[in-house]
Amino acid sequence: MQKPFEIEDFVVIDETAPVANDTHGGRAKCLQRLIRLDLPVPLTVALSFATVRRLASGGQVDTAAILRNFGAAPLVSVRPSSEDPDWGGPGAILNIGMNDARHAELANLLGHAAADRLYVRFVQTYSVQVARLDPDSFEAPDDPDGSTLTAMLDAYEAEMDEPFPQDPARQLSDVLKSMARAWEGTSARLLRQARGAPAEAGLGLVVQRMAPGMGPPESGSGVIQFVSSDTGLPQITGRYLGQSQGRDALFDESAVYLTRDPRGPSLEEMYPEGFDRLMQYGATCRQRLKEEMQIEFALDAGRLSVLDAVRVQRTARAAVRIAVAMAEDGAIEREEAVLRIEPGFLAHLMHRQVDQKAARDVIATGVAASPGAATGRIVFTSAAAQAAAARGEATILVRRETSPEDIRGMHAAHAVLTERGGMTSHAAMVARGLGLPGVVGAHGIALNRRARTLTTPDGRVLNEGDLVTVDGTTGTVLAGAVPLLEPNLDDSFRTLLHWADEVRDIGVRANADTYAEAKMALTFEAEGIGLCRTEHMFFEEDRLTLMREMIFAETAEGRAASLERLVPMQVADFCKLFEVMAGRPVCIRLFDPPLHEFLPQSRDGLRDLADAMGLPLSRVTRRVEALSEFNPMLGLRGVRLGITMPEIYEAQARAIFTATIESSTPEMPVVPEIMIPLVSAKREVELVRGRIEGIAAAVRSETGASFDYRLGVMVETPRAALRAGEIAPHVSFLSFGTNDLTQMTYGLSRDDAGRFMSVYVQQGIFTEDPFHRLDVEGVGELLQLGASRGRAVRPDMKLSICGEHGGDPESIAFCRAAGFDYVSCSPFRVPGARLAAAQLALRDKEIFSRPLID
Repeated sequence: MQKPFEIEDFVVIDETAPVANDTHGGRAKCLQRLIRLDLPVPLTVALSFATVRRLASGGQVDTAAILRNFGAAPLVSVRPSSEDPDWGGPGAILNIGMNDARHAELANLLGHAAADRLYVRFVQTYSVQVARLDPDSFEAPDDPDGSTLTAMLDAYEAEMDEPFPQDPARQLSDVLKSMARAWEGTSARLLRQARGAPAEAGLGLVVQRMAPGMGPPESGSGVIQFVSSDTGLPQITGRYLGQSQGRDALFDESAVYLTRDPRGPSLEEMYPEGFDRLMQYGATCRQRLKEEMQIEFALDAGRLSVLDAVRVQRTARAAVRIAVAMAEDGAIEREEAVLRIEPGFLAHLMHRQVDQKAARDVIATGVAASPGAATGRIVFTSAAAQAAAARGEATILVRRETSPEDIRGMHAAHAVLTERGGMTSHAAMVARGLGLPGVVGAHGIALNRRARTLTTPDGRVLNEGDLVTVDGTTGTVLAGAVPLLEPNLDDSFRTLLHWADEVRDIGVRANADTYAEAKMALTFEAEGIGLCRTEHMFFEEDRLTLMREMIFAETAEGRAASLERLVPMQVADFCKLFEVMAGRPVCIRLFDPPLHEFLPQSRDGLRDLADAMGLPLSRVTRRVEALSEFNPMLGLRGVRLGITMPEIYEAQARAIFTATIESSTPEMPVVPEIMIPLVSAKREVELVRGRIEGIAAAVRSETGASFDYRLGVMVETPRAALRAGEIAPHVSFLSFGTNDLTQMTYGLSRDDAGRFMSVYVQQGIFTEDPFHRLDVEGVGELLQLGASRGRAVRPDMKLSICGEHGGDPESIAFCRAAGFDYVSCSPFRVPGARLAAAQLALRDKEIFSRPLID
């Protein structure tokens, strides 16, 4: 058996050194790659994670042995090297090895000014970051001299009761221990974990020969990158500063440009040979490292050194453009480009976003329910939002929680903010469907609807008409107007998704209730509609009146008469959906909500309804009270309503079949999918199926036309999942409504869980909000049972989910592994779902990893 490789305390980085990302960190590994590309990297030694952990706990490393690699008079820097640069780390420390003797030597070689600056910088950094002395005692002017140095050395001796250390080995030892302990400190651990690092994340350290960057011309340092971090387009950016070190050029107003610029001098003019070499290095990194890199460089009397290179920081927009451009240039494969983009990034391209460079005055925080940002004046009613929209004014609809009555107000508003709710609350789901920025469950805000005020957690009182900005991407509400970035669905965005479609192996549909939403779904290239909630078609003013007439009808004949007037309206709605989807499947859910949602609850609303219907207020009030339920989400709704008031489903079926005939052509016949909601028993399906078949036969007889349709159920009760084997013979598809299924499985209200969900997640009761990410253990087991039992009876059974989990990458992974045919989600989540599905398929192949030089 081969003996495991033993990692040394430190290793000189060369082309063959045993350096790896998971043992020495990303910086160390990147430097080795740069060396293999023949870039002029100064001599570098890497310390392993294990060595740094030992130093943090009080152990030692032979710093004299490290420094012997750098000659008799070493001058080095130390930089952190974590696995992921986003996890941070202690700041770099330069000029280790500076002492009185080295200062005198460099004064002769580089001049007194350069030598003073090098020594002052080290004394200052060592005193503050290593010895932890008061920074005020070690402030240095922009142009330090010998007197500054003397004052600092005296201040150090006075504070420490000993002279400034002169032994480079001791200096290096102190620096390494300080950086190791800083990494293991409590605040550093918490910060890393907030950035997604595991608790046991390791830190390596690299010790590198200094390129002083000071002395005879041309000496200095700078940073260069070759694409824009904001747009991803080719663009040389960065700065160069003479007589400087590290990244000084980025923070000094006297730094010069890199390329020729009419605003001032440039490195290209001052040192064209060095500039040309930097351009070559950038191209080499792009082609060989398969990445756009930012290069940190130094010049010493014209000698160019590459000190470090890191992946260019980039916005979501730039990330997509860079990945696509590199694939089109042949630097990476298309599949690699698909894998490089986080699905969540796409939301930043599809909506307006708050400019991260702008000042932010946060007045409230809540659940980031629907991405994007909008600025508007706050209003507290849907009527106010509609009135403002008619005047061309942008509004933010603020509600305690929304109900179906608020649909028109949400259509008119530019964003929505609610005091209550979670990821699957009414406000969140409708906002995502509309592409409307939304923050729900805002902690600590208090609404006074009578006074029309909003009080923020810090006590500020906002009146109706005050200007705010809602950032649905981060779940924050900001005071006033904040600069916003426009959405960007450019060719790179569409190209990336087309590449994703070539490899994904699970379908992606959209939840769309209206023509506008269906059109948006098609814009994002959904493969069809997986859930059309027909009740949302009834909230327009003319239809709402007819719905209320139907609700107040005393007999089935009276209800049928009102519904008969609604049928042509629904026919027109369905024709529009079929037209825009152009042969793609459309799954129509029959009427689901309890009837009380169509009735007002306030005294004023009841009075207006009584006036509109010509009924006594007492009768209207009694009818509303009669329809009220202790728990309406578990009451008379869905299939239960369809069985107790069969005329509702019969009217809807007639509208669907009439629209099917009107929309079908010989070349493109329409085959609607009809879905029965809230099923829990086989007999429910048998009864509804019998009535729908009867309506289909009647329509065929009346019109002489033939048509096909598919019937299925929405599995959103645990019993439906468990009895799927009994239900399967009567349907052709099972679509799991994971919003309600999660609610019923947990016994959680999806509208109220947001009040305590963060506490549950923080304390580890739930690993994640189950309404945000599918619970694969509990709810997932019900999905698997339902799927397996359904397909055991009917092997060709179509399986899908149509809850909001359909847009979550981890939930898509579960559905794909379980053999589902497609997922369905809000239109604006379709691109992310397409990309996530493609990445899952590619990772299964295990052939694309990041083909860097290794």
